[in-house]
Amino acid sequence: MARRGHIRAAVIVGLAAFLLPLAPVRAEPAYVPLVRDYVEKRIRPMVETPLVLKAIAEQNAKFGDVSEMDMRVLDETYRSEVDQHHLQMVKLLLDKSISHYLKAEQDASQGVIIEFFVTDSHGLNVGQSTITADFWQGDEEKYLQTFANGSREIFIDRAERNESTQNLETQASFVVMDEENRPIGVAIVTIAIDAL
Repeated sequence: MARRGHIRAAVIVGLAAFLLPLAPVRAEPAYVPLVRDYVEKRIRPMVETPLVLKAIAEQNAKFGDVSEMDMRVLDETYRSEVDQHHLQMVKLLLDKSISHYLKAEQDASQGVIIEFFVTDSHGLNVGQSTITADFWQGDEEKYLQTFANGSREIFIDRAERNESTQNLETQASFVVMDEENRPIGVAIVTIAIDAL
């Protein structure tokens, strides 16, 4: 009698599993594996260089105890300069050797890299290949999905068509690790998918 009860329970569980709809499987867009592969093979080695790691470490030491209020003030100052074309902060960033390096890597990418920059552990720009929209990335997905939540995965944002160039673009970001495998910042690259 007990055996028949077990069989009936197994049949009910089996039927329920068969009849109930499975959770939909969300396939990732076709560009995601291409971008992930490019970032892993091309971008990560560019970032894991002494020049980049040293620049991030130096800025982490400089801004070690910076408050969120101070970061917001820096970001607002930067944005204001960009809006008014008084690029004092931007010029200081673009004149850094790390920025020259990132710009050279962008130029050598044959149109794949649209923008390339790295941040410190707070999400403040350390070096950048071009003028970015803002200075602090700490409140954006590129930082929140990587450094802020301790992820070692490459975060690839939704692709969008650039109105001026008509390129299909996405932004990829990942945590930068130092020689002791400690997280020290984030690398962010905007990629022209059509050029891959």
